[in-house]
Amino acid sequence: MQARTIHLSKIFLLLSAFFIVAALIYIAFGTRFYNSRNFISMGFQIGEFAFLCMAMAIAMLTGGIDLSVVSNMNLAGIFAAYVLTNEALLAGTSTVNVILLAVAVALLSGLIGGILNGLIIAKIGVHSVLATIGTMMLFAGFGMILTGGRGIVGFPDEFSFVGNGKLLGLPFPFLVVLIAFAIVGFILKRSNWGHSLYLFGSNPIASRFSGINNARTIIITYAIGGFLTGISALIMISRTNSARVGYGESYLLQAIVVAVMGTMDPRGGSGKFSGILISVILLQMLSSAFTRLGITPFARGLVYGSILLLIIIAYETLSGRKITIGKRA
Repeated sequence: MQARTIHLSKIFLLLSAFFIVAALIYIAFGTRFYNSRNFISMGFQIGEFAFLCMAMAIAMLTGGIDLSVVSNMNLAGIFAAYVLTNEALLAGTSTVNVILLAVAVALLSGLIGGILNGLIIAKIGVHSVLATIGTMMLFAGFGMILTGGRGIVGFPDEFSFVGNGKLLGLPFPFLVVLIAFAIVGFILKRSNWGHSLYLFGSNPIASRFSGINNARTIIITYAIGGFLTGISALIMISRTNSARVGYGESYLLQAIVVAVMGTMDPRGGSGKFSGILISVILLQMLSSAFTRLGITPFARGLVYGSILLLIIIAYETLSGRKITIGKRA
């Protein structure tokens, strides 16, 4: 009952923050912000970021963290970009088949990166912070070797639909995000893996004595996170029509902010996945408002860091416990 009360209090705080920010933005911009054109623009921008936040959130449910999500995304995007710009493939098969192959390559790359994280953490016993810092550098270095720091451009026009197309009058990336949130949220709530994940995050010893394979739970969790980064890569390279190392570097801190603000407990085992979607939309609104105000990336980092600290203090006041990110995994 106490845990449920804490969850409800966190959701209340999150919704309160959402409406306060929405009201402040309305006072500052009025209908210049709240119009269909701006909402559609935000719908296109939210795609790759939302998938990174989902990956970060499920990693936190284990009591761990995934600092490699952005690097994994960029590497997956680079692999897909090489497929999309391969002249031999484009000349020898249909454009649709090349695009499908690029999609498969990006998803497989992200999945393998996630499995690597899971194996290092679960089988070797490396702390998630150290493990994912290592793979973050590994993925970024591999991407730099492949590209030499240069961007890869010149994708087929048909591929642009993934990041820039509309379906039913709505941005396609936003629709994909909604579908993904529904699927992942359902799996977390209804599947054996979801139940195992929450139990492991709450108490890994009890989880093991319940017959749950803790190592398998960790590996599956990071594998799913890697798969989500692969989807993020496809949206990103399609939206920007390019791929290179270093895209989305600011997303890492923002993804952590979103996961914690979205009620995920960094100690693991606690958090409502629906809160992540609310948090993603809130941060996208803030980002769009910052752009209109001309706030620099450095100042945004200050704001996001301050938000993270305030969230941690507020949530910990509710729970009455001290927080340790990445305690178990």
